[in-house]
Amino acid sequence: MRNTFIAATAALLVAGTVAAQERYVMITHTQGTDPFWPVVEKGGRDAAAAIGATLEYNFDASGDMAGMAKLIEAAAASEPDGIIVSLPDAAALGPAIKAAVDAGIPVVTMNSGLESSKELGALMHVGQPEFDAGMAAGGRAKAEGVTKGLCLNQEAFNTALVDRCSGYFEALGAELNMIDVSNDPAQIETRTAAALEADQSIDGVLAVGPHVCEAANRAVKDVGADVHLACFDLSPGVMDMISAGDAAFTIDQQQRLQGYMPVIVLHLYNNHAGLLPGANIPSGPGFVDASNAESVKALAGVDR
Repeated sequence: MRNTFIAATAALLVAGTVAAQERYVMITHTQGTDPFWPVVEKGGRDAAAAIGATLEYNFDASGDMAGMAKLIEAAAASEPDGIIVSLPDAAALGPAIKAAVDAGIPVVTMNSGLESSKELGALMHVGQPEFDAGMAAGGRAKAEGVTKGLCLNQEAFNTALVDRCSGYFEALGAELNMIDVSNDPAQIETRTAAALEADQSIDGVLAVGPHVCEAANRAVKDVGADVHLACFDLSPGVMDMISAGDAAFTIDQQQRLQGYMPVIVLHLYNNHAGLLPGANIPSGPGFVDASNAESVKALAGVDR
């Protein structure tokens, strides 16, 4: 009888262990104002629901990298089953990520930081190669007549956004011409208008965020400039601009995948003896323009 009781108790303990809910923490560098990130968060939550896990989503509203590093440290201290983190500034966030990895917590980076992900010990990265995406935007802009460009960067600290601008100008065959427009739509509009008025030879503008592109469009109209406007990412406003002919195209990096796939990767890694894809997962780039905008318009800001 005693052995039967011990066996039954052990079975219950094992069952309890198996049934324990996985918990993942996602930390991104949003300040809560960019329409891009709710789609990433939704992707992560949808993936967690699909596998029966819980997902905690955190960001530092100040946009301060030191604050984001503290969120990573706090997440690691809570001993989750995995951490998913964007990596816009490897110098500032790297020590916290490496400490989490050294503590035995699996980490997947996403969105930004592709070049630094592996050296920090992350399992893999989910996101688009940003320089290549910029090159694609610049190559198309050049083919569509742009000779002198301007790139609007709302996060000067973010290496991924610098890569987009750099790739754009590499494809144009020109020196980098990038200005910091902040994340405030009013400042974006004002600074863009000032730049266009200061140099009226600019005939191409690349905005590396959807809210930036919407504000840039207002600036273009404010000064009456005739420029080729290209965007990154989707939003209802950007889709309306493409439909109206105010924007030539936007680069779609499919940010839902950036939220969804890391949760699935970590689940497989934790439950199937370290099972992992053989390479990083590129979520983009792809083009959305007048030819296909209507087919994805309803998903902008929701799942795209």
